[in-house]
Amino acid sequence: MILIAFASICGAIAQDSLTPTPSPTTKESASPSPTPEQTPSASPARSVRISFVPPPLEGTISLGIYDGNGKLVRVLHQEAELNEFIVGADALVTQWDGKNDDGEDLSAGKYHARGYLVGHFTVEDLGHAMTLPLENNATANVKVKLMPNPLANDKRSIVDLGVGFDSDGSYLKTIDELPLFTVSETPNLVRALITKKSEKSVDVWQDDGTLIHQFRVSNVDKMMAFDCGEFELK
Repeated sequence: MILIAFASICGAIAQDSLTPTPSPTTKESASPSPTPEQTPSASPARSVRISFVPPPLEGTISLGIYDGNGKLVRVLHQEAELNEFIVGADALVTQWDGKNDDGEDLSAGKYHARGYLVGHFTVEDLGHAMTLPLENNATANVKVKLMPNPLANDKRSIVDLGVGFDSDGSYLKTIDELPLFTVSETPNLVRALITKKSEKSVDVWQDDGTLIHQFRVSNVDKMMAFDCGEFELK
C-alpha cells in the first residue's frame, strides 16, 4: 500500500495590530515539553518453512523441532492428519514460528526437524488391575522395531517408546518426549508405566490415585521415521 501525504503551510500577518507578541516568561520557557508516548515495537515475525516427503504408510504424523544439542524444544504437530499440512509439489509443507512450547522466541541458530508417521494402532481396554506390575518388569521405555522407510535414508530402525500423561490422559511418546499416540483420555493421572507384551504390542498401566487401569496397544511396529533435515533460525 502506498500512502501519499500532502502538507500545506499557511501564514497570517496581523496588519491592524502593532502590539508585539509577548515573549514566554522564564517559567514558561523552562517548562519541559511533554514527551510523546512511545508504543513498544513488536518483535519481527519469524517463519521457517519445513518440508518433507511423508512415508508410504497410512496414519498420523507427529513432528518435533530439536535444538543443536538434540533437545526437543517444540512439538510442532501431534497426531496430525495429512490434511493439516500444505501439499507442495513433491512434499508436505508446514511452518514454524521460531517459538518453543511455552510461546517464547528461541535464539537464532541451527535446529533440526524430525518425526514419525504412526500407523493404525489398536487399543484394548483390559479393565482394572489390582496392582501395578513389578518394578523390574515395568520400565521407563521399551524398544520397538520400526518399519523401514523406503523413501528416506533414515538410520532410525528402533524407537524407545515410553508413556506420558497430562490433564487430557495418557499417550505413547518417544524417549525425547515427542507424543505419538493417545492411549486413553482419563484425567488426573498420578503415574503411568509401560511393559512390552510382544514385538508388536505393549501394555500401559495407569493410576489415577484410586484405580489402576490396564490397556494393551497393538500394531506398535506399524510406524516409520522421517527426517526434515537441519535449518537455520535467524
